Amino acid sequence: MGGTEHLTVQREGATLVLTLNRPEARNALSLPMLVGLHDGWLQADADDSVRSVVLTGAGGSFCSGMDLKALAGNGMAGEEYRDRLKADPDLHWKAMLRHHRPRKPVIAAVEGYCVAGGTEMLQGTDIRVAAESATFGLFEVRRGLFPIGGSTVRLQRQIPRTHALEMLLTGRAYSAREAAAIGLVGHVVPDGTALDAALEIAERINACGPLAVEAVKASVYETADMTEQDGLAAELARGWPVFDTADAKEGARAFAEKRPPVYKRT
Repeated sequence: MGGTEHLTVQREGATLVLTLNRPEARNALSLPMLVGLHDGWLQADADDSVRSVVLTGAGGSFCSGMDLKALAGNGMAGEEYRDRLKADPDLHWKAMLRHHRPRKPVIAAVEGYCVAGGTEMLQGTDIRVAAESATFGLFEVRRGLFPIGGSTVRLQRQIPRTHALEMLLTGRAYSAREAAAIGLVGHVVPDGTALDAALEIAERINACGPLAVEAVKASVYETADMTEQDGLAAELARGWPVFDTADAKEGARAFAEKRPPVYKRT
């Protein structure tokens, strides 16, 4: 199934669950975690039986950002991890979804801290569920640092610019309710239930036509920076082929016959 000592990989039906697993450090990003994430995204892309991915954290936290000591390799076992980073210097950006977009929908299930690099990685996910007591924020400026995981570019495209700038320039913490109010997350649920809520959303996605789902996701991101005219043309180019698939015909038959469809990605 894959994974590392800081990243676990599990299957829940057609959903691949990636769990940041370093609870003693509030799931701060380490090199083993980044390698596991990188490989997990590739595994999800390559396996047609995987229809969605849930990203979550162990021990009541999502991710508290980058652990610079671990990334540098100080006190970390496993020479192969350093070799992986040397072989692909872009690996950490792909792992954090800065330089990689999975073709399957990615749902974040956030409990506890989701700050700094955690909030940056969150921006690479598609649907976001937060527990009531979750905390968000980009703390870099408070430490004299720059949020180089993509936030100065992505955040203003995902929430209103005034809120993006306030989050970026003050470095303050945001509650789950505040994060939902500005559009950073879509759902706020009782503590301890974020993963269950994310898996429920994943199941609804999994019940849909996988080719259609992947094409819709691709179209949304592909057209985001286009003019409306160019975007509509790109949408047609992406969408029309879906109507010619066996899955589209199966969906129509199942609807007419009032039964669940059986999609085969054809």
